[in-house]
Amino acid sequence: MYLEKLSLLNFKNFESQTFDFEEKINCFVGKNGVGKTNVLDAIYYLSFAKSYFNPVAIQNIRHDQGFFVVEGDYTIHDRKEKVICSLKRGQKKVLKKNGKAYERFSDHIGQIPLVIISPSDRDLVIEGSETRRRFIDGVISQQDKSYLQDLIAYNRVLSQRNALLKYFAANRTFDEANLAIYDDQLINYGDKIYEKRKEFLEEFIPIFNQKYQVISEDKEQVDLVYKSQIHHDSFETLLKRGLEKDRVLQYTTIGIHKDDLNFEIGAYPIKKFGSQGQQKSYLIALKLAQFEFIKQQSGLKPILLLDDIFDKLDESRVAQIIDLVNKDEFGQIFITDTHSERTENVIQQSHKPYQIFKL
Repeated sequence: MYLEKLSLLNFKNFESQTFDFEEKINCFVGKNGVGKTNVLDAIYYLSFAKSYFNPVAIQNIRHDQGFFVVEGDYTIHDRKEKVICSLKRGQKKVLKKNGKAYERFSDHIGQIPLVIISPSDRDLVIEGSETRRRFIDGVISQQDKSYLQDLIAYNRVLSQRNALLKYFAANRTFDEANLAIYDDQLINYGDKIYEKRKEFLEEFIPIFNQKYQVISEDKEQVDLVYKSQIHHDSFETLLKRGLEKDRVLQYTTIGIHKDDLNFEIGAYPIKKFGSQGQQKSYLIALKLAQFEFIKQQSGLKPILLLDDIFDKLDESRVAQIIDLVNKDEFGQIFITDTHSERTENVIQQSHKPYQIFKL
C-alpha cells in the first residue's frame, strides 16, 4: 500500500500544490513555517478525515478562502483507490472514496492505516489521561469497528447520564429507576471496552518494550502500565458505590472514561524522571509498536509519517531508528526536517529509493 499522488487546494498555507511520491521514502525539507508538517497533516486527513494538529476543521482552510480539498491517489492490494476530503465554510465536511461519499466517517477508519510520529506526541507524556486513552482507542479502532461503535455509544450514554445528574440537582429530585437505565447501558458498553483494552495492551506492551530496547540499545528499562478503576471490582459495584459522589458532583466519576496509562522508566514516571531524549525515544517506541500492531492485525504496512523526528535525539538513537526503518517491515515513509543535509545523510544509510522535496 502506498500514496502515489497528493493534491492540495486551499489547505492551510497551500493555494494549489500536487506531489508525486516515491513508493518508499519521501522527505520534505525547508525552514520552519514553509508547510512541511502541513503536507503530513494532509496525508493524515485522508486516513482519518481530520487534522492531527488542529481539531477545528474550518481553521484548516487557507486564509480568506471558502473551502479546502485534499485528494490522494493510492495503490492498495494492487488496486487504484482515490480518497477526497473537502470542506466548505458553513457546510459539513465531505469524505469520498472512489467517488462515493461516506455517511459515517467512522466507516473509513482503518481503510488506509497510518501512524504519525510528531513533536506534539509529547502531549501523551505531559497532558491528562484523556490524551492517553485517545491513543489506545485510536490504535484499536483502526482495526476493530465494533470497538469504535461501542466507544461512540458509551460516550453518548455517559453524556446522557451526566445530563440527568445535572437535571436531578437543578430540580432537587432523584429517580433511581431512570438512572438505572443509563447505568445498565454504561456497564454493557464499558465492560466490552475494558476487556478489549486489556486484551490489546497484553499484546501491545511486549512489542513496545522490544522497540524501546532497540532504540536505547538496552540501556534503560521502561514500562507501560494500564490503570483502570474496574481492575479489582465490577463496574456495577463501583457505580453503586460512587452514586452519592456522582449526585454531589453532577457527573459520572466511575468508568472506563477514567482509564489511564502510566509511562515509566526504571519504575518511575517518565514525565518527571526521563530526559527529553528518553521521553522522545519512549514516544517513538510507542508509535513504532502501534505500527507493528496495526500491520499484524490488518496485513497492510501502514503509511508512516515522521515529523521532525531527529530533533532532541543523539546520533546513536537516530542510527538505531534508521536501522529499524531500514528493515523491510516498513512500507512508505514520509519525513520532515529543517536540515536537508542531515536528512539526506540519514536516508542514504537506508539504501531505499527516496525523494526529497525542498519547500
